[in-house]
Amino acid sequence: MAQDISVFGLTGNLTASKTFPNGMSISEFADDADPLDSPDLEIADMSMGPNGDTITWSRPQLIEIVVNVIPQSQDDLNLTALADANRVAKGKSSARDEITIVWTYPNGMKVTASDGKMVTGPVVQSGSSNGRAKTKRFAFRFGQVTRQNPTN
Repeated sequence: MAQDISVFGLTGNLTASKTFPNGMSISEFADDADPLDSPDLEIADMSMGPNGDTITWSRPQLIEIVVNVIPQSQDDLNLTALADANRVAKGKSSARDEITIVWTYPNGMKVTASDGKMVTGPVVQSGSSNGRAKTKRFAFRFGQVTRQNPTN
């Protein structure tokens, strides 16, 4: 039997402790960038001492997740509001939201990213030279990620 690896139907439910305590859906993904991306994580490192002894150690790392959404969509408006609420500036306070996102994949797998913060996000709509609004890229970093595999 062939493995169906489609992400058609991928959805996320984001909760932000102050800005979106009841949650918001993420499903309006852009067509010109990866909808959901998570760079490879370095979980360990290795070296060799001057006499050829192997030395290894584990490396704690934050887990980055990047979401690309359709410009001017409801997801974009909500994520932009979240970025603005957490942005600091003179005379402006930050919401300091703690963020959790639960991703539900078409095969039923659920991935929960918790203990997180939004780390980058555009607050102004950019445009490309061909007249198209640029895709909005929002990045988050999380302290914990858990996975619940689908039941067959």
